Amino acid sequence: MHFIDQTSLILKAGKGGDGIVSFRREAHVPLGGPFGGDGGKGGSIIFEVDTHKSTLLDLHFLKMITAQSGENGKTKKMHGADGEDKIVKVPLGTVVRDKSDNRIIADLTHPGQQAVIARGGKGGRGNFHFKSARNPAPDFSEKGEEGQQLEVEIELKLLADVGLVGFPSVGKSTILSVVSAARPEIADYPFTTLVPNLGVVRVPDGRSFVLADMPGLIEGASQGKGLGFDFLRHIERTRVLIHVLDMSPASGRDPLEDYEIINNEMGTYRFNLLQRPQIVVANKMDEDGAEENLERFRKAHPDLEVFPTTALIAEGLQEVLYRAADLLDVTEPFPLQQDENIGVLYKYEPEPEPFTIRNLGNGQWVVEGDEINRLFSRTDFENEQQVMQFGIALRKMGVDAALREKGIQEKDTVFINDFGFEFTDMDEE
Repeated sequence: MHFIDQTSLILKAGKGGDGIVSFRREAHVPLGGPFGGDGGKGGSIIFEVDTHKSTLLDLHFLKMITAQSGENGKTKKMHGADGEDKIVKVPLGTVVRDKSDNRIIADLTHPGQQAVIARGGKGGRGNFHFKSARNPAPDFSEKGEEGQQLEVEIELKLLADVGLVGFPSVGKSTILSVVSAARPEIADYPFTTLVPNLGVVRVPDGRSFVLADMPGLIEGASQGKGLGFDFLRHIERTRVLIHVLDMSPASGRDPLEDYEIINNEMGTYRFNLLQRPQIVVANKMDEDGAEENLERFRKAHPDLEVFPTTALIAEGLQEVLYRAADLLDVTEPFPLQQDENIGVLYKYEPEPEPFTIRNLGNGQWVVEGDEINRLFSRTDFENEQQVMQFGIALRKMGVDAALREKGIQEKDTVFINDFGFEFTDMDEE
């Protein structure tokens, strides 16, 4: 089975139920008094971490996920039932981005964590809300709000503490199989791991951490060659890297060259992976000529601490595990916020302007804004009283004052969602 770690989906939250118009029968009360209830809230789409899931395979074959709409209001001021939220189970380490601007919506890093990805629409108000001294028997109600709809990119990033990096067939899979219960596929030829394998490692002193055997890296990965970004993306979250080098001349590889190539690729990648502490492992030390290669490497990098190992018989690995555990104790997680094209988690963003005004000339104006659109969608323009309420709401939002400030004249036309309204300056009435 292929490791599915990235997919796209369209999400549509539930619409809010409509409020209704209803009157009770009561003596000496106009039309018996308003009695219409509110519509229910539309269901939201919520992503929840499920530790039993390890891939996005379930979502890969879906095109759209929808949540239930709210029920319309009922008589006797009874509230319509809320739409049921849609819970989508995802693996630990799932990142959700808005496809329209690549902004991170949710970063799910804790078991059981939930995040509302698409919010359900509010229910419309029933006519009893609009009762006033001037209008004791309103014969209109409010429509429910549309639920949020958006297309998202969903990506799974492994949540390993320590990542094994290196060229294919240098011994990463062997190390993982020896120090944990993981059973990765192992081959004695330049075999590249296509599926990142995870294993829990227990150090003899009682500490433990998650170790990942990452897909093999090749030169040019930071430009997307080979597994490229698939490899690099998986090590973004690791706090410590174990860089495995093959010291055996029989492989035909030069450990000095391999070390430089891989570090260059990681340094070129957007999250500057070289900031993570790195443990250098000189593997296959039982092979002829390995000692000579290790001596060459140490002369070229005298300041590096190098751990000689023979992974096949677990020789030298205990010291590596202790060193990894020690580094994890003092290394904080690295946030995913260095790339300006991805968006910054938890960054403060000021509230957007509630509306904008454009002067088209010739006495024509356009008023736009999310709050304006929500108000518009909840108004029944075939009902004269609702149209009046719409105008009052705009005035309270400051739309009238803003238009006057920009120079609108009496009887100019104001367009909202392609509907034209004649401007009347109520202050002069």
